[in-house]
Amino acid sequence: MITENSDTLPVEIETGPKPTTSVIWLHGLGADGHDFEGLVPELRLPAQPALRFVFPQAPFRPVTINGGYIMRAWYDIAMTEHGIEQNAEQIRESQEILQALIEEQMQRGIPGERIVLAGFSQGGAVALHTGLRYPKPLAGIMSLSAPLPFAENLMAEIHPANAAVPVFMAHGTDDRMVPFAAAEKAHRLMEAHGLSPEWRVYAIGHSLAPDEIRDIARWLGRVLMKQAR
Repeated sequence: MITENSDTLPVEIETGPKPTTSVIWLHGLGADGHDFEGLVPELRLPAQPALRFVFPQAPFRPVTINGGYIMRAWYDIAMTEHGIEQNAEQIRESQEILQALIEEQMQRGIPGERIVLAGFSQGGAVALHTGLRYPKPLAGIMSLSAPLPFAENLMAEIHPANAAVPVFMAHGTDDRMVPFAAAEKAHRLMEAHGLSPEWRVYAIGHSLAPDEIRDIARWLGRVLMKQAR
C-alpha cells in the first residue's frame, strides 16, 4: 500500500541555463529528495555542459523491517526466517516511476544518451533495475552503497540498448546496512554477464566519503563528455 502525499514533486537543481544533460538521483530508505541536494556544489563539475539534477521523492509506505513505520521507501523490506526479503512488485512500481521521469526529461529536450540514473542504497538498486532494463540507450548508471535484489532476474532482462552502458558502483567495507560481501557478489555477477562496472571500495560505513565524491565527479564528467562528442 502506498500512502498518498502531496509532497511528491522531485527536487531540481540546474548548474547553468538551458541544461543539456540530466542526472536523476534517487535517495535511500527514509530520506527524501533533499538528501543529496547539497552534494551538487561539492562535485565541482565544469560549468559546461549545464546539468539538471533531478532528485525524486519515493512514495510513503509501511516498511516491515522498521516495525511497519510509514516512511519514504522505494520498496518494502522485511526480515523473515529466510533472511532479508525485498518486495519485487514494489521494485517494479519504482522502476515505472523512474521510467516516467526519464521520459519527462526526454520531453523537455534531453535525449536518453544524455541522462544518468543514480541512487544511494535502495535508490541505487532501483537505478540499476530501471537502467539495465530500459529500452533506449542511457549515458550511465551509478549505484552507491546499494543492494541488488533479484540480481539473476535482472541479469536475464538486460536490454540490448544498455548492455554496454557505463556503470559506477561504490561501497564501504564497513557498511552494516548493506553488507559489503553482498555488493561485491553483485559486482562479480554483473561482470560474469558481460557488464564492466567501475567498482570502487572505501573504508566507510553506509555513507559517502570525500574520495568517493571526487570519483563520482570524475566518472560523471567522463560519461557526459563522452556523450557530448
